[in-house]
Amino acid sequence: MEIKTLEDIKLNLTERSKINDIDFENLSFGNVFTDHMLVCDFVNGQWKQPEIMPYAPFTIEPSARVFHYGQAIFEGMKAYKDEAGDVWLFRPEQNFARFNKSAVRLAMPEVPEEVFLGGLKKLIQIDKEWVKRGDGKSLYIRPFMIATSSGVIASPSNNYRFMIILSPAKSYYSGEVKVVIADHFSRAANGGIGAAKAAGNYSAQFYPTKLANEKGFQQIIWTDDATHTKLEEAGTMNVFFRINDTLYTAPTSERILDGVTRKSLIELAKKENINVEVRSVLVDELVAAAKDGSLKEIFGAGTAAVVNPIAGFAYKDEYFELPKVEKSYALYLKEKLTNIQNKVADDTFNWTVKI
Repeated sequence: MEIKTLEDIKLNLTERSKINDIDFENLSFGNVFTDHMLVCDFVNGQWKQPEIMPYAPFTIEPSARVFHYGQAIFEGMKAYKDEAGDVWLFRPEQNFARFNKSAVRLAMPEVPEEVFLGGLKKLIQIDKEWVKRGDGKSLYIRPFMIATSSGVIASPSNNYRFMIILSPAKSYYSGEVKVVIADHFSRAANGGIGAAKAAGNYSAQFYPTKLANEKGFQQIIWTDDATHTKLEEAGTMNVFFRINDTLYTAPTSERILDGVTRKSLIELAKKENINVEVRSVLVDELVAAAKDGSLKEIFGAGTAAVVNPIAGFAYKDEYFELPKVEKSYALYLKEKLTNIQNKVADDTFNWTVKI
């Protein structure tokens, strides 16, 4: 696809870049932001002229609906720089479509393509030098929208603010990851907003994750809310299980996010003649596979981490360490995917889009 440049945009650029003050070799994920951000307000039933301005705080009413009723959605994307110095996005149309799907679910206005994608293109062109080359380096992109109408009546907002902020990034997770399978807490429920990238989905899992951390685990593998027998997501990521030489991952649903990395890995695996089955995996099935040795790998998949291997899992009072496999599907597929994203391998899927 080709992203059209947004022409109707106001530019208010910083007089001094802070880029020379940043140590790009020692970044903490999501804590450093580029010089500029995009802002576009929805007022009186229509989107106003978007503006690119210096990254800075802004004022908002204490009674803004976002604080009281949680109308807030976001996306996670990345930009990559190739050896020629060109900047590329990875499947941005998927993020755009999912963002508006989330907006509809939370009774928020859909963002026009020219604002979301066209505005993003212009913003990255301005802050292009913040996208660094190299293994694991990227520019993390956070589009989000919040309800800004004042008043504490329990109803959807009339006014909204759409924004995009950018953050230079290295790998999201590091070190060994051990998980615990949830048998009480739930990430999402049927009929709820689990398939939307709503802010509340993430805050709801902080407490059970904190409990897991206190027991020495880094993340939780979530199970279905009704029976806690079906494996669904791992922390903030989709999750894959390798039993013998087949990869399994749960189907998307009202409870499970339609991850862009997830669907890309499925397509890549099929191209590489790796057997993939999209179906519900039962907890009992995973435990049995761990006990008989047929469980080879578990890994999470998401924009920030790309692929995150899991070293072991606990369920109730048992812990299962995963074997060290010589030919890891997780690492193999991660390399294939990141090579496409970084333009060091041919993109036969036409997933990458030049800025």
